[in-house]
Amino acid sequence: MVESTSNLTPTQRYAAGALFAIALNQAQINQTQPLGIPSAEDDDGGDEERRSNCSSGDSVSDDPSLWVHETSCLLRPVFRCLEIDSPAWLGLEQTACSTPAKHHIGAFTRLLSEEASDASVEMVEQEMALAKAADSMVYNIQSSVSIDAKKEKHQEYENECREKYKVPEVKSKEVDLDKEKDKKEAAESVETESLEAGVVIIDGSHKPEVLEDEKSVKEVTLLSHQRKINVLYELLSACLSDKHLEDKKCSRRRKGYDARHRVALRLLATWFNIEWIKVEAIETMVACSAMAIQKSAEMKGEDALSPSSSWAKWKRGGIIGAAAITGGTLMAITGGLAAPAIAAGFGALAPTLGTIIPVIGAGGFAAAASAAGTVAGSVAVAASFGAAGAGLTGTKMARRIGDLDEFEFKAIGENHNQGRLAVEVLIAGVVFEEEDFVKPWEGLTSNMERYTLQWESKNLILVSTAIQDWLTSRLAMELMKQGAMHTVLASLLMALAWPATILVAADFIDSKWSIAIDRSDKAGRVLAEALQKGLQGNRPITLVGFSLGARVIFKCLQTLAETEQNADLVERVVLLGAPISINNENWRDVRKMVAGRFINVYATNDWTLGIAFRASLFSQGLAGIQPICIPGIENVDVTDMVEGHSSYLWKTQQILERLEIDTYYPVFRDTL
Repeated sequence: MVESTSNLTPTQRYAAGALFAIALNQAQINQTQPLGIPSAEDDDGGDEERRSNCSSGDSVSDDPSLWVHETSCLLRPVFRCLEIDSPAWLGLEQTACSTPAKHHIGAFTRLLSEEASDASVEMVEQEMALAKAADSMVYNIQSSVSIDAKKEKHQEYENECREKYKVPEVKSKEVDLDKEKDKKEAAESVETESLEAGVVIIDGSHKPEVLEDEKSVKEVTLLSHQRKINVLYELLSACLSDKHLEDKKCSRRRKGYDARHRVALRLLATWFNIEWIKVEAIETMVACSAMAIQKSAEMKGEDALSPSSSWAKWKRGGIIGAAAITGGTLMAITGGLAAPAIAAGFGALAPTLGTIIPVIGAGGFAAAASAAGTVAGSVAVAASFGAAGAGLTGTKMARRIGDLDEFEFKAIGENHNQGRLAVEVLIAGVVFEEEDFVKPWEGLTSNMERYTLQWESKNLILVSTAIQDWLTSRLAMELMKQGAMHTVLASLLMALAWPATILVAADFIDSKWSIAIDRSDKAGRVLAEALQKGLQGNRPITLVGFSLGARVIFKCLQTLAETEQNADLVERVVLLGAPISINNENWRDVRKMVAGRFINVYATNDWTLGIAFRASLFSQGLAGIQPICIPGIENVDVTDMVEGHSSYLWKTQQILERLEIDTYYPVFRDTL
């Protein structure tokens, strides 16, 4: 067994494990009880109990559904990797589960901030070097993207789409007052229903008051920046150690980076007041180190999966170093050891890196560097937790799915083969040309490895074009003058019957829409199959889709929800203008498949979606035009941004910027 290295003392590792346990439990609570939502129990102290998963008299071992439960194998493998004494595990689990987090965050933070009397100069220097490496990696990530160029390119696309697809606005003075009155009544009805269900609606202009526990905040400020970085780094390494595979009682069967772990790290970074991009930098550093270890093993002729290989030793040892600082410049491996320039710098730093990552040693790093210029990447890393990740683009599933003519992932953005440990799949649902599968997303600046899904382009183009043709027809213009938009929205929101004239008009697009709905449901099942097979490299995935693309995501989650073994895959979900029934679908089960934020973006003026989805049978509700009254789902009203259903094609980027998707919960504070 190789000796693991750590810049933290045993006491500090104990405190880090405790904070991670608390964050993991809080993240599970926030699945159904997002922080900041008022409760009728708040006035009598009931909120404290509401924020815990079990009462003080229960044992965490009584509820195997808890993320901190032994059989979930989300927590104990991390404890084992941090070398926390096993007799302390149950107490840490119980502390995380049974009491409000704010009662313990301060105490464990104090333990983290204490300096060991026997701390060596080498430990202090390595802690500082690691923090500087993270800062340099952040700079590297930020400087690799031209935000202004992306915005300019997207603005051109938006202008082009507006000119082609924007529907002329037609006003009817006779019905304006009635429209406003009924719209207000419908909105008030929805708001009342949402509050009764414990659901918050966000319109982008109002944010709840920020409440913080001053004592806990003060304790966090005692932690140095480099200590926070080292804690997050060692916790991430422990999460990736795959030690759960050694436990026969474990319900987790996939190796790699669990979405629930990433959500807990996101919350912990929020408590530490550390920007998320720094955690992404740490992820890249860990991935690059793993690539180096694997490449060293390959050059030694070792089997990467054998117990004696360097890779296996790293998996057992858990804590590894990532990079070193020379002259203030970060030198690390990227692109799977593919760049000769990086290889040269890496070889020069081999002696230093060899001390940080003793599993390989300086000789191993030097050997890896000498071959780096001719190596295209590391397959074993992708197999382990997906740092190389070419599985999605290498798969075309339509050939073996008889009901689908097209289903293909396409890589976009600049983050491929860069050691990214999170994946984002973006799915368009309004498509007039094939380029519309890609262009709505090109302006995004997230640091994940991004893919678009091109699916059933022929059918999507047909239905999108049919809707557009109908909206610009003389009949549609006349209906709008008569207040058709008002009638459609009021009918959907208040469960009223439609006039025959609108029903006849809707028949124009009905057949094409029905085919597209059927294909989106099938595509969702195929997407679920791809994720279950780990084609994304067993990395946490974020799913974003608009219109029929949002339906693909929902049907994917429904398929995943058929078994409880798939809760580790999806970190976040954003549905925009979703043609999904509210009352006729299993939203609660679907919500459990998303470890972090689940956002429903809707527009109350999207009457086009209302007409297209009239098969929702009126009383079933429609996610794309109203909030979903299910606790744990964020509802964001973008009526002020959406000018019609097709406008999601060019407005999605701005909407995602408003959502602050990379924050834990932008309008809610954590348990501090």
